[in-house]
Amino acid sequence: MNRTPDTIRRLNRTLAGNVNTSPNFLSSALLPGERRAAWSLSLIYMVRMMGLFIILPVFSLFGDHYTHSTPLMIGLAIGIYGLLQAVLQIPFGMLSDRIGRKKVITLGFLLLAAGSVIAAISESVYGVIIGRALQGSGAIAAALMALAADLTRDEQRTKVMAGLGASIGFAFILALILGPVLIGWFSIDGLFWLTAASAMLAIVLLHTVVPNPDRCQYSADTGANLGTMRRLIGNPALRRLNVSIFMLHLLITAVFFAVPLGLRDAGVVADRQWQIYLPAVLLAIAAMIPLIIHAERRAMRGILLLCIAGLGVSQCLFASGQWSATQSSALLLFIGITVFFSFMNTLEALLPSLVSRLAPAGAKGSAMGIYSSSQFLGAFVGGAGAGALYGSVGAAGLYTCMFALCVLWGLLLTGFRAPRKMTTHRRTLSAEERSRSGLMAELASTPGVEEVVIALDEGVAYLKVDRARFEEAARDCS
Repeated sequence: MNRTPDTIRRLNRTLAGNVNTSPNFLSSALLPGERRAAWSLSLIYMVRMMGLFIILPVFSLFGDHYTHSTPLMIGLAIGIYGLLQAVLQIPFGMLSDRIGRKKVITLGFLLLAAGSVIAAISESVYGVIIGRALQGSGAIAAALMALAADLTRDEQRTKVMAGLGASIGFAFILALILGPVLIGWFSIDGLFWLTAASAMLAIVLLHTVVPNPDRCQYSADTGANLGTMRRLIGNPALRRLNVSIFMLHLLITAVFFAVPLGLRDAGVVADRQWQIYLPAVLLAIAAMIPLIIHAERRAMRGILLLCIAGLGVSQCLFASGQWSATQSSALLLFIGITVFFSFMNTLEALLPSLVSRLAPAGAKGSAMGIYSSSQFLGAFVGGAGAGALYGSVGAAGLYTCMFALCVLWGLLLTGFRAPRKMTTHRRTLSAEERSRSGLMAELASTPGVEEVVIALDEGVAYLKVDRARFEEAARDCS
């Protein structure tokens, strides 16, 4: 099949949201309805994650106020939401394909609100664990992603998905700051009541602000396929990334079990701990940007290993803070938190990008489903494990164990090879193209197209594209 300029131009129009090299490209701007969907869904996503994150920096400080409280039970209360998220997010996404996105998302927020109320009125730590589990059972991330896909054109989907991803990071940062601030005004119960109220507000926004899609349709770049997932689990490169996000969120949850207690012992009271977190976050963002730029340009594996080493160093700093005098202990903890945030944020940005590049064409949704489940499972193990270790070997022993995990993690990634800069795009097929016998060969022969999967049931072709080669061919045809 000849590599015709017409084929390249048609593909260029498909990739117009990201590749601007042809005089005939479509507008790269979001339409008004798409902008509305993007900001409203990002806000809703942020509200949901805030509800799960907001107790993270403060719960271990007040967990002993509950009856039957032990370090293990406190850790379980912090991390139990992750287990339910890991188990239920893919089934909820599939359910949304059948009964509609907004119904499933509404159900998820009702579960979040109900779990928050149960946790707020509980006097026993067991009640809080049940409430947190119910919060996590509202696993609507996949349904939100699918709704975003329903409401946007194929060429704009990457932008909207990036906004949703950024809202998670923003929610985490806000939770770190607002949790300690609000605990000075309210009790820990008040934070749960606030989460319940915000969940109900999100339902109102969902049904009054978010547009209604014309139809709900399964899409392989946002939805999961169980058959495909079995094949992806065996992919060595993807498996390393899934283990990496598991380890990262294990560390995050464990650190925020122990560090607030360390800050308290160093003389930083609960409602002042935001004064430690805020400058640490700002410094971490400044450090993260050059690390990401350097990774994307020439040294991805080196930066990944550097980040893991940095996380290990942060555990050493935390452990040292346990043995220091009060003033130097607070300083060591601040430095450790800054180092931890710097490398944590870098990995949070790089890992999903690598999963997207490595995922086969037409399997991005399944790959991201496994990745997200690994992330939430790590949060569960980190919370429960941190509680168990803190109760048996103390904070220094916990940090030592996490340092050892960082060493094992680094050894796992020594064999990782970063993929080329590939992007996956979804191209809607015309009726004539669907019946054309040589379409796959024609698309595959286009310069820069590395892999083609045609999904006739969706009426689309998934293309894995080497952007550098494709842009060069598009310029030649313009």
